[in-house]
Amino acid sequence: MDIKNFYKTLSNGVKMPALGYGTYKSPEGKLCVEGVAAALQTGYRHIDTASFYMNEKSVGEGIRLSGVKRNEIFLVTKVWNDDQGYDNALRSFEESARRLGVDYIDMLLIHWPVAFRYRDEYPERFLQTWKAFEKLYGQKAVRAIGVCNCLPHHLRTLLKTAEVKPAVNQIELHIGYTQKEAADYSVSEGIAVEAWSPVAKGKALALPEVRALADKYGRTPAQIAIRWCIDKGYVPLPKSVTPERIKENADVFGFSLSADDIAMLDAVSDIGRLGSYPDDCPF
Repeated sequence: MDIKNFYKTLSNGVKMPALGYGTYKSPEGKLCVEGVAAALQTGYRHIDTASFYMNEKSVGEGIRLSGVKRNEIFLVTKVWNDDQGYDNALRSFEESARRLGVDYIDMLLIHWPVAFRYRDEYPERFLQTWKAFEKLYGQKAVRAIGVCNCLPHHLRTLLKTAEVKPAVNQIELHIGYTQKEAADYSVSEGIAVEAWSPVAKGKALALPEVRALADKYGRTPAQIAIRWCIDKGYVPLPKSVTPERIKENADVFGFSLSADDIAMLDAVSDIGRLGSYPDDCPF
């Protein structure tokens, strides 16, 4: 299967490319611009950024440099914690679209459910932000809306009042930290699961189980970690600014892991959570 023809159909019928290019820690400037362009020229059609990454301008420049038509790209950004609330979220969207140089965004996500600045106002701020997202979705300024870092209790709170169900829940998910409860609950509600840090900041690549499977399948450890996400039905978002690594991370087709190998990787528990816990993130 070609990466450009690999899609997951979201609950609203929108087709989202099921392998994304992450841009977290890609600094504003030449590296980010060239990384995004290289990813698109390699075949990626799903680009993930956020206002917090401080690189939206460069992501937009990379898209234009790539020569790939805008309507072929699934562009994602996120509203940061300090911008939670109805009016704040609408303003944040406008600022992101301006920096990216686009007139619509394919998917807009709430970056964290509980914002440090508004911790005493959870869940009100969270729900107000979602109402703003629903307005943007109704205006067709965005093609899909979703959340990040939500555990089942966050999703249950949101679903009580949401008129539009989140299309995606983007969570930390990798070998050694499967987030089974959050992933399974999302899937049960028809919410697609995206995996940030699918190679566990490189920690998954040193696991003996992953290295053994790399030898077995004639692949790299990174390809095994990314393919595990795909075979589980999740959408991985690997990130790199190195052209060779960008190509390696995209070359995950033409093979799949056996059920026994997936089960073996599911049982790995050597890594654990690398990011913040959603209810008490310090930002």
